[in-house]
Amino acid sequence: MYKFVFLINPISGGGQGKVIYQFLPEIMESMDYAKDEWKAEFTRSEGMDLQIREALSSTETLIAVGGDGTVTAVLTAMLSGTFSDKVKIGLIPLGTGNDLARVLKLYKPFVDRGLLFLVRRLLCAKTRPFDIWTVNGKYALANYFSGGIDARIAHDFNRDRANGVISSSSVIANKLHYVRRFFADRNYRLKGGTLGFCDSDGNCESVDLSGHRTVIVGNIPSFASGANPFYKSDMADGFLEVVDVPSMPKFLMAIAIGNIPLFGFIYKKYFLKSKKVRSLKLVLDPTEFLQLDGEDMSGKLGGDVTIEYASRVQLLALED
Repeated sequence: MYKFVFLINPISGGGQGKVIYQFLPEIMESMDYAKDEWKAEFTRSEGMDLQIREALSSTETLIAVGGDGTVTAVLTAMLSGTFSDKVKIGLIPLGTGNDLARVLKLYKPFVDRGLLFLVRRLLCAKTRPFDIWTVNGKYALANYFSGGIDARIAHDFNRDRANGVISSSSVIANKLHYVRRFFADRNYRLKGGTLGFCDSDGNCESVDLSGHRTVIVGNIPSFASGANPFYKSDMADGFLEVVDVPSMPKFLMAIAIGNIPLFGFIYKKYFLKSKKVRSLKLVLDPTEFLQLDGEDMSGKLGGDVTIEYASRVQLLALED
């Protein structure tokens, strides 16, 4: 049984995963970990689910090195079996958005102080409880789910990256391309559908989404590279936050001022009206653009999307 297993996405962060793989032996040796106490390996494009389950079965702590999609794949594997009670999960952020890493206070230390500093802190870090949700009983929701303009942008971004339209693999180049996709897709609206949920007070509601810009479901207080459109979001309270955005001005305001202490608080409570829910169902056009934790899910879920609580896990996090 290993104390730590590092699963490294070799293409995240413009190939930074390969650099981290090279430096890990030196870092772990400097912390007095023997070679048989830890292991590092690259994620495989085929058979990744099996690879993750094998890693979970062989370690006390699994550290995902990559973007939000990498850690979501790990959490999805934890939905099966009894891993959530036995294995702690850590994250070294190499993605474009890194929303979960921001909430766990891992992103800024990595950017400001570097890999060695973060690994040293992470391996000694305490854990925090974290809710996992299921989408249609199959996929894990860790950060957020959405349908609408932001999902259309994510879809077009992933298509452009796959087709080689993005000339650079750097994080900055990716973010600039996201901005270009926003202006290209700025007129997009939901194709129709309804949102049904029961809030924390037991009040049930159905919302017509026709012509709206987006509907965002959040588990953490971070969305789309650090924005926060959610009111009093908590990643371990057994609730999701749901924001229905009918217009572009409200969407832009949510992204722009959601993190500003007083103004963001007032805006999200009284204007966006973010709601806490225990579960929800979306009935959408089967061709609607959807994203899950930044990954394109368009065409993979059908027209009906049900999101429900699954389990609670322990994630390594740094203190403020």
